[in-house]
Amino acid sequence: MLDVRNLRVEYRTAGAPYVAVHDESFAVRAGEFFTLLGPSGCGKTTTLRSVAGLETPTAGRIEIDGVPVFDGATGRAVPTHAREIAMVFQSYAIWPHMTVFENVAFPLRVKRLPGAALRRQVDEVLQMVGLGDFAERPATMLSGGQQQRVALARAIVKDAKVLLLDEPLSNLDAKLREQMRRELRRLQKHVGTTSIYVTHDQDEALSLSDRIAVMRGGRIVELGRPLDLYLRPRHTFTARFVGQAELAPCKVVQAGADAVLVETKLGRFRARVNADIGARANHLMVRPEHVVFADADADADDGTGENMLEGQIANILFSGKLVEYEVQTGQGVVSVCAASNVLRTLGEAVRLHLPPEHCVLLTDGEGGGSLGDIPGGDAAPAGPGNRRTA
Repeated sequence: MLDVRNLRVEYRTAGAPYVAVHDESFAVRAGEFFTLLGPSGCGKTTTLRSVAGLETPTAGRIEIDGVPVFDGATGRAVPTHAREIAMVFQSYAIWPHMTVFENVAFPLRVKRLPGAALRRQVDEVLQMVGLGDFAERPATMLSGGQQQRVALARAIVKDAKVLLLDEPLSNLDAKLREQMRRELRRLQKHVGTTSIYVTHDQDEALSLSDRIAVMRGGRIVELGRPLDLYLRPRHTFTARFVGQAELAPCKVVQAGADAVLVETKLGRFRARVNADIGARANHLMVRPEHVVFADADADADDGTGENMLEGQIANILFSGKLVEYEVQTGQGVVSVCAASNVLRTLGEAVRLHLPPEHCVLLTDGEGGGSLGDIPGGDAAPAGPGNRRTA
């Protein structure tokens, strides 16, 4: 439904040109919820605005349902109003002088849809977003969450081929944001519109998306399903940005087809995830919730002491259903996230197990994580890895 090829956006400044997007390519399937995720200034909104026609790229090609809407080679640039898109902004962009009904009906009035059909479609969409009883209410008398629903309804009623959403939930409070995530996903699945979502919020990206493109510095670092990017990231930036992670620089001691033995400051660990990276691995990652207390895992200690650590609990953060522990080992601090059904005490001596099936090999190293530096020598050189899969 959307095909972006070699997109480049650069701005002329007094000095050297500033490149906001570096020749990036990706494709979005019909009906897919596709997210551009990354920190501020990474190029995600610029990419979205280029698709919308609000930004004129320097080079590249953009097609919507096989129709080119931008082509840098020929100079073709279809204006925003002529593209088969609808957009929801961070600021809602609700017209304060109109009622809820008139706000949602506006795109259909522009199309000159007959009155009976217009009312039927608007009423249907308002019911869909839970605002059927608010049709005649002035837009200024709505809460933030209700205004966002109006913005979504106005985008949905247009029946565009691609729905573009630019951080639409960022102005809502935490509880309402979580509620709107579920609602947005339900609506998208119900309507089936191809959706491109921009956010810096990893929780939003993981819970909403079919696929995620992680961006940094105007480039797509990694692209994949939420499950893969969280459990099996291949790059250090993805591991750090998508969820909490313990990262350690490492040296490869032995590389096998199914597992790789690596040396870190904490000792040797066997890793099974991304074993195909082999000798190019230069970081080891484990999520805090995947580190287990050995006495609670009957199968953890196989008698070899492999992937085991000993230490004392140095800090405890209780957050209800989960408890975050900081365990001081002889070589550094390791974070552990566990359920609150069993509570540990400050200063308690513990043994930790890092299961090989949750130890993840990474490339593209950017320096040490909280587990510290490797003992002696340089890390194995970073390789290109799996840069992205469109």
